[in-house]
Amino acid sequence: MITELSEEATEFGRQALRAFEAAGGDNLIQRAEADPAGRAGLVEEVFEEIGAWELDPRGDAEELEAAAALCRSAGYWAVPYPVAERLSRPTDLDVDGLVVIAGAAPSAAISGLDLRWAAVTLDGRRSTATARTSAASPRTTAFVTPLDLHALDANGAGDVALGLVLPCWTLLGMLDRAIDLARTHVQLREQFGQPLARLQSVQFQLTDAEVERSGVDVLAKYALWSVQTGRNEAVDDALALRLAAVEAADTVFRVAHQLHGASGFCDETQISWLSRYSLPLRRLPFGPSGTLDALTSSVGIQGLTGLFGDKLEETAS
Repeated sequence: MITELSEEATEFGRQALRAFEAAGGDNLIQRAEADPAGRAGLVEEVFEEIGAWELDPRGDAEELEAAAALCRSAGYWAVPYPVAERLSRPTDLDVDGLVVIAGAAPSAAISGLDLRWAAVTLDGRRSTATARTSAASPRTTAFVTPLDLHALDANGAGDVALGLVLPCWTLLGMLDRAIDLARTHVQLREQFGQPLARLQSVQFQLTDAEVERSGVDVLAKYALWSVQTGRNEAVDDALALRLAAVEAADTVFRVAHQLHGASGFCDETQISWLSRYSLPLRRLPFGPSGTLDALTSSVGIQGLTGLFGDKLEETAS
């Protein structure tokens, strides 16, 4: 079992990271919030230049890894565009992207985009999805809007794992950035005549956050391998990854906010923007409790296998 990304995929992710930075970096999400109708135009040229939509995540293992690396880079800069959802698109439907949904009132962070969407539930029921028009500001919605659905078929079992895993890679990129922002802040900010980074309590907090982030890193690679190899447990692995990612996000962003102090809740600092726009990934299609319920229902009494099973057994002991 090889879970590390290929050199080509890793380099693709680095190129995408630099391209997003050159296109505006931190300003991308701020410009998108100020002009929601123009958010697609902010990054369309970048996607075209790097050939993002030419990737075939479902048909080629290396291109799946490149897609994951792209999602992580997009998350790092909080790129205001549903990259993972576009890359998850089914090949047998005439649509531009896919969202995984749950509950009686499905929604997704896809408002204001002239794209065709498909939606899939955990049990594989697929629908076409249309985002409702909303006058609410992205500042309060983070581009989340209710969906109108039209049932299609029940052939989406093969769509669910990919539709869950790639958004977790986007969230992982956000956790990467949150750690970097917190580390930079405590190195520059002084208290009692020395950088905050030298305080033992600060070091402990950063260590706790990094342990959570690095754990998601490992599990994301394993879940991607599970999708690549077509494991029967791929959906279970994807749900386990999602549970780990949303729980880690709670810890990482809590620590980042605490270390920034009051400024961490003001838009003068990038951690505020990053935290706010991470919420759709952390809450949709379901949050920690909903993810745990879905995972428990899926694995039943047999539990998880492979890397996730070993992790849970170690935790239990």
